[in-house]
Amino acid sequence: MTMARKGKSKGRSPKTGAKWLLYVRAAGPGLITGASDDDPSGIATYAQAGSKYGLSFLWAALLSFPLMVAVQEICDRTALATGRGLGELAADRFERFGKAIIAVLLSILIIANTLNIAADLVAIGSGMTLLRAGPTWVWALVSGVLISVLVVKGSFARITIVFKALAAALLVYIVVAVIVTHNWFRVLAYTVIPHVQFNKAYIALLVAILGTTISPYLFFWQSANRLEEMRDEREGGDNPAPLKTRSHYRAKLKQRTSRVDVFTGMAFSNIVMFAIIAATGETLHVHGVTNIQSAAQAASSLKPFAGKLSSVIFALGFIGSGLLTVPVLAASGSVGLSGLIGKDWGFSKTIREAPLFYCLVGVGTLGGTALSLLHVNPIKLLVFVAVINGVIAAPLLIIVMIVSNNRRLMGDYVNGHAANILGWLTCAIMAVASVVLFATGGVSF
Repeated sequence: MTMARKGKSKGRSPKTGAKWLLYVRAAGPGLITGASDDDPSGIATYAQAGSKYGLSFLWAALLSFPLMVAVQEICDRTALATGRGLGELAADRFERFGKAIIAVLLSILIIANTLNIAADLVAIGSGMTLLRAGPTWVWALVSGVLISVLVVKGSFARITIVFKALAAALLVYIVVAVIVTHNWFRVLAYTVIPHVQFNKAYIALLVAILGTTISPYLFFWQSANRLEEMRDEREGGDNPAPLKTRSHYRAKLKQRTSRVDVFTGMAFSNIVMFAIIAATGETLHVHGVTNIQSAAQAASSLKPFAGKLSSVIFALGFIGSGLLTVPVLAASGSVGLSGLIGKDWGFSKTIREAPLFYCLVGVGTLGGTALSLLHVNPIKLLVFVAVINGVIAAPLLIIVMIVSNNRRLMGDYVNGHAANILGWLTCAIMAVASVVLFATGGVSF
């Protein structure tokens, strides 16, 4: 630790090769967050958009990308600047009444995440059934148990490797889009020129896309995963070293590499979304298949028009994304609530060190596994989750913005003008989306 501090105080610039290695090592929290955003429920939403409206929703990827980058960079920077999670920062910034409200919001988030986990486990099982590997319920149970064992028994380094490998599974959707798309000029035209339809179904689906893309669980996961990565550094150890404790050069480099990671992760997430809409728009929509209700149904529907290979590839993609997203969903609310009440958290901690965190993670994974075995309709679960997330997204974003603008907590790393404009704009959009969600009678899948 002492040697690391000495090296840091000199502020020496690493060689070019070492600098690139820093960028590669920093690729993790942002990439995993972006990939986890494309979970089976999100994939089903994007597939529905493509099958029902063709390429008309491609422009939504351009809308959501800067909003996602801004929000996730802000969440990421709170961790870098303070060495603490959003839960701890909220506890420091707000008084008793404010903390009580945040605790309620985080409890609701944990419930929503548990329901989402159940739907995602059913999707994983459906994907395995589609590949003729066995019944849906068996693979939902196996997946839930395996994920539970991984998060309890695995080290943070091992879990990170697994997460990155699962994130790579989403590349298959880009492959499918390339296989089935023949007129890229038409795709480009629909991307840059919005083809908005002013009817109830289109607006409701747009709200669903925004809701599944800018999800509340991502805020806490981005901050927490960055802190876990900082704990793994020589500078930090068990206590992440905030930017202010590092030399000017190393602080700048850390912030730059982390921003590249967030930018790359959000770009990856939106490219996958774009690819799914394009692939289903160029196949299912063209052939009149418009009633897609799940990722598994989208995969099976592709077979007659895009071939068995595309159908299998599509299924492998949402199986991988589901396995990645389940532990992320389970951990995100648990991280926030544990931090808010001053308890240790994180996959880098043992069960003895962070009992509440692992208890809450267990509620999410095991509770979701139990629900998946009760033959609950996953579509109804996702509709309910969409409503819950729509209600709590804007308030949680407001909390993030208040914390990230607090100079006592953030020091010189408070939000700049661009971050504030995009951050508050996202708050407003999600608040309006929540109102529209209720005005249109909810989202129907």
